[in-house]
Amino acid sequence: MVMSPVRAGTPLLEICVDDADGVAAVVAAGGDRIELCGALGLGGLTPSAALVAHAVASGVPVHAMVRPRDGDFRYDAADVALATDEIRRLATMGVAGVVVGAMADDKRLDLDILARWRDAAAGIAIVLHRAIDLVADPVAAVEQATALGYDHVLTSGGAATALEGADVIAQMVMAARGRLSIIAGSGVSADNVARTGVDAVHASASVREDWGDSRVLAMGFAAGPRRRTSVDRIAAIRRGIGEG
Repeated sequence: MVMSPVRAGTPLLEICVDDADGVAAVVAAGGDRIELCGALGLGGLTPSAALVAHAVASGVPVHAMVRPRDGDFRYDAADVALATDEIRRLATMGVAGVVVGAMADDKRLDLDILARWRDAAAGIAIVLHRAIDLVADPVAAVEQATALGYDHVLTSGGAATALEGADVIAQMVMAARGRLSIIAGSGVSADNVARTGVDAVHASASVREDWGDSRVLAMGFAAGPRRRTSVDRIAAIRRGIGEG
């Protein structure tokens, strides 16, 4: 397994971003790792090659999302082939890891696809994202991810937020037994970060932008108002980690 470095005694702080300004904010505020996506408003898609190159050049370790489309995580052969190619290309671009997830149905991980993607990501870390929060038993799914050779699992404990799923996350940490890292994500803020009980946390640390031009939404150019990564919010979460 490929594990990202963390500072001894301090939980790692990962910030998800989808643009160059977000990358700059993580650098300025001292985030430990970037989860790089396209279209966070859609839950995160595979980022563009230029954005990946820009983020890698920042010097902050980058985990790149590999999600070929929005919607659910039940992929056909064309989706799987495209994502597999994306993983291989990203590995050559210097990312520290990739973030993936696939479902066989509405309650089970697709272990065959996940195994194929682990093989494609040889030499870099691979993260099972919050698709795990859709399965019938997230704790049991940790053992499946471990058996496949995954390095990290990002989860909210099967709940809408990590705080609501804290008890299940604690069980997932116990199930992992240090063989992979459990990352708490969704709704993590400066106010609750110390309560997550994990070694790594994931947050957007973003604020809503007021566009002032409703035509952008009305004409279908966006799914909703954009959010901007905030240096102040990253710094506040960092302080919360230090107080935890």
